Amino acid sequence: MLIQINLQMSETTNTKCQKRPFSEDDDSFLDATSESDSEEEEEEEWVPKNKIARKPKKPVAKSVTVKKKVKSEAESTGTKKGPVKRSTVKTAVKKTGKKTSEKTDVDPNAMRLLQDLNSNEGKLPSQITQNLGNVKPMPQLAAVQIKKEMEHREVKVEQPSTSTNLSERKIKEEADISFTWEEPALKKQKTENHPDGKPVKLQKGCVEIGDMQMNWNVTQVLSERTNTEGWVCANLIRLFKEENTIPFIARYRKELTNNMDADTLRDVQQTLEELTTVIRKAHTAIQKVAKEEKLTPLLKNALLNCQTLEEVEHVFAPYKTGSKKTKAQQARQLGLESAANLLIDRPGELNLNNYIKANVKGLSSVAEIEAGIQHILADMMSKDRETLNCIRKLCEQSPVFIQSTLAKATSKEKDGNKKDTEKFRLYHNFSSSIANIQHHQILAINRGEKLKILTVKVSIPDRVKNEFCRWCINERWRPRHFARPEFMKLLKESTEDSYKRLIYPLLCREFRSRLSSDAEKESIAMFGRNLRQLLLINPVRGRVLMGIDPGFRHGCKMSIISATSQILHTDVIYILGQGAQREAEKIRHLLHKYSCSTIVIGNGTACRETESFFADLISRKYFAPLDVVYCIANEAGASIYSVSPEAAKEMPDLDPNLRSAVSIARRVQDPLAELVKIEPKHIGVGMYQHDVSQTLLKATLDSVVEECVSFVGVDINISSETLMRHVAGLNSSRAKNIIEWREKNGPFINREQLKAVKGLGPKTFQQCAGFIRINPENIKNFCSNQQHSSSTAEAGAKGGTTGKSSKKGKAMCISMEPNPLDQTCIHPESYAIVTRFLSFIDGSLSDIGASAMLCKVNAALKTNLMDALAQRLDTTEPTLQMIIDGLTQPHDYDIRAGFEQQDFKRNIVSLNDLKNGTILTGRVENATLFGVFVDIGVGRSGLIPIRYITAAKLPASKRRKSLGLGPGERVEVKVMEIDHARNRISLDLIRVL
Repeated sequence: MLIQINLQMSETTNTKCQKRPFSEDDDSFLDATSESDSEEEEEEEWVPKNKIARKPKKPVAKSVTVKKKVKSEAESTGTKKGPVKRSTVKTAVKKTGKKTSEKTDVDPNAMRLLQDLNSNEGKLPSQITQNLGNVKPMPQLAAVQIKKEMEHREVKVEQPSTSTNLSERKIKEEADISFTWEEPALKKQKTENHPDGKPVKLQKGCVEIGDMQMNWNVTQVLSERTNTEGWVCANLIRLFKEENTIPFIARYRKELTNNMDADTLRDVQQTLEELTTVIRKAHTAIQKVAKEEKLTPLLKNALLNCQTLEEVEHVFAPYKTGSKKTKAQQARQLGLESAANLLIDRPGELNLNNYIKANVKGLSSVAEIEAGIQHILADMMSKDRETLNCIRKLCEQSPVFIQSTLAKATSKEKDGNKKDTEKFRLYHNFSSSIANIQHHQILAINRGEKLKILTVKVSIPDRVKNEFCRWCINERWRPRHFARPEFMKLLKESTEDSYKRLIYPLLCREFRSRLSSDAEKESIAMFGRNLRQLLLINPVRGRVLMGIDPGFRHGCKMSIISATSQILHTDVIYILGQGAQREAEKIRHLLHKYSCSTIVIGNGTACRETESFFADLISRKYFAPLDVVYCIANEAGASIYSVSPEAAKEMPDLDPNLRSAVSIARRVQDPLAELVKIEPKHIGVGMYQHDVSQTLLKATLDSVVEECVSFVGVDINISSETLMRHVAGLNSSRAKNIIEWREKNGPFINREQLKAVKGLGPKTFQQCAGFIRINPENIKNFCSNQQHSSSTAEAGAKGGTTGKSSKKGKAMCISMEPNPLDQTCIHPESYAIVTRFLSFIDGSLSDIGASAMLCKVNAALKTNLMDALAQRLDTTEPTLQMIIDGLTQPHDYDIRAGFEQQDFKRNIVSLNDLKNGTILTGRVENATLFGVFVDIGVGRSGLIPIRYITAAKLPASKRRKSLGLGPGERVEVKVMEIDHARNRISLDLIRVL
């Protein structure tokens, strides 16, 4: 019988309640909610990402529906004041497919009891039933309803709405927190009582993705692989899930990451993505096997134990579509799995003769049955987590070697490519332990193997195999009861077969994969560090520059750019032919005309000859009275950029050959603004970039560019679209919208106006606002060509506001007043803290960057500790330090000021001038995994082998991995060897200048 109770409610309380997943600490369903509260709950409603097949309803579900309906209606009625109206009870009785209905009046005492039940939600039935003594008799139908309501409430008190009890659910949630992606991690800080960090804030709205759980904790594994504290990993999982960018986290969330730098954050992010891929791969495999009805508890557990893609592939390989059945699968189909289990659990009950079937292949003899059992046992061992952990531990305790030899096919080829074979001569007979092999050696071996020049193998000592087999037989897979000698022999053969046929190949794949992955990551990280230092080279401000793109037959492309990067003149000069003197006069005339005393020469073809030409003129003081100097700039990627759509858009009327000369000059004037126009992998500061994952390489390099642009800061009123789209949180479309808004409405007066730009929501504003600068001087320059700058700015605010309001249907109140804090690195979310801090030190916004502000800040810090002051201002120490830096730094502060600038020279050094032991200075041109290339001004870069670069030779600030030697560093070196035949120079690092 299905009973439905409909209570007559007023129109305001007749809203539908949103259903939410049950939570053990969620008691919001006990309180009646208003209409506004219901709307808030509706926005926070959890929506599953994947649809789950509905299970057939049980008979109890009908009563639960009645219970929920009665409860919600009674709660809604309880919110209204005044007497309770009499309600009508509709009864629908199911009998042999026929439906009947009747109406019965309910006694007010019954309704009052129902309300008491609802108001005493959560109490035990015994506490409620003691009030039944004064209740008058009521109609039978209502009495039945009250009885059923009591039964359901008793069930609810004893057991939650899920199928597991409360204690079991707590245990399960504690064990399965490994993949709670949408659960915000607790903000933790270290204390003496809680050295691992304690939660200081718990945010609501946490949702657990139950169908993506593994048998391991993702936070714990992430912590182990990245050598990062667990509470930091938990915070990072939440921050990355919320789509926070690395520059934003590194600068404005330091208290959650324990002051991690951008490189470390990037490593954690990449490792987290790898673990996520493993989780998805494992669950995809489970779904595929389950769809084919081949999923067993043992197989599911093995897949949920996998922590690497290699393990998932190892377990899932036999079940792939089109794959042949393994020997273990064939034996299981013959029904021998029970015999294998008996051999381990109850060997005394195992009789192999009982499985003999004369006409069945694989069961016709005892030998075939033993072979089948052996294959099943070998398969079980190779997929057992404890067994695999044991063999891996044994390998860690013993030296495992990786060996490479010249491939037989290559050695037999008489007409083979000897040049390619010669490149790998160091690896024709190479052997190294996996613990000591270098990353560049792995990449070289992999390349040789890919070209089929080398053959590679992994060698594991025999003692590892012997110790492993002994452990399996005597401990892990030892029969639980006495086993006859023939069964012990079968177990031993199974163990050896498992190691040789299944486990050893798995270990080889794991070692090769891990070594290759680590080498790729280190190569990409090195590329990223080189790129960062190249982008952060100190710009040359306030100079008129002449850019030269050297060439022989087609001449040298020349351009002159102003101090503000405007193109003043372009031409083609032929300085390496018979007309060199005539071209020299032309160059002198142009240098005097534009007051240019700095020449930038690209390091491509004919660089050495072009450098000699200008060095000779400078030595003869040909350009007097100008004191002319020159420098060599890396022109990698300039030719690619010159024919790109961006170059055509920026310089539409200029010949592509001349655009490269403009790019070379601008690389010295502002390296960051110019190099972001070129795809990072074409800049030429990496090694083995074609042998690594292109997806990972691009993601890393793009992240480094975003980091550099964001940390330097972008003035939104003068920056180009190309530069702006690399700011954290922005992309091409958003940068384009900002440019369009600026052109239509005038300059930005403050950061708040960004909210009026199309496509910039709250999240985007949060990510990019701290990296956007608004300089009042540039606002004046922007409006200098407009007659009414103030009216234009007001129209801009009005236009921006109405555009946003018309789309979102709500008015936006954006201030038109300039804010001095918008010139600093302080994030708008901290402006309120800045106000409290300025009030504390008796400072003013007008003193930002002045010496008066620095004196007041220093005076406050002398009498107050940083942590106490941060607590007083209700903030954290990193945030307070960021505020202090922003208030005390001058308006023209640039983080690139601490990096090296280009070397300007007047003369040239020849290779013939060098000899062993010569000490000279140079600049790092490129850093690789095996050494550093240094430009010492002789036309050929020298190599400092990695073994000569020790921590003792580096300053303290450069000893960190992420701040090692990179492009642009000035170093002092000593010539160790000069190989004129191969045109090679070996150097030794003396010190970093």
